[in-house]
Amino acid sequence: VQLQASGGGLVQAGGSLRLSCAASGRTFYSLAMGWFRQAPGKDREFTTATTYNGGTSYYADSVKGRFTISRDNAKNTVYLDITNLRPEDTAVYYCAARITGGRPGAPPHDPNEWDYWGQGTLVTVSS
Repeated sequence: VQLQASGGGLVQAGGSLRLSCAASGRTFYSLAMGWFRQAPGKDREFTTATTYNGGTSYYADSVKGRFTISRDNAKNTVYLDITNLRPEDTAVYYCAARITGGRPGAPPHDPNEWDYWGQGTLVTVSS
């Protein structure tokens, strides 16, 4: 699976942004999709994920109410909409994919449990 993230940039605090991640190489419908982020000097952290059909989404407490994940299986693309951006949201944002077959349960927060990664897109929030 190849993942290509895009949409990052420099945004003022309080602004909004949409990140996109296009997938190829495997049936998109078989993949749970997630977004992680990594700030300078910090570990990669889970922000949100959605099931293979977009029916259920999960959010880290720190982003609830501001982050929205969605997917368009016809376009093999997952999106991350971020509103009310804060300087502490500054990070490289990575999309990730996880094969769901035979692996029940909610998408894990541990990045080591995910199978494929995009190259990351940088989001910088100025105060």
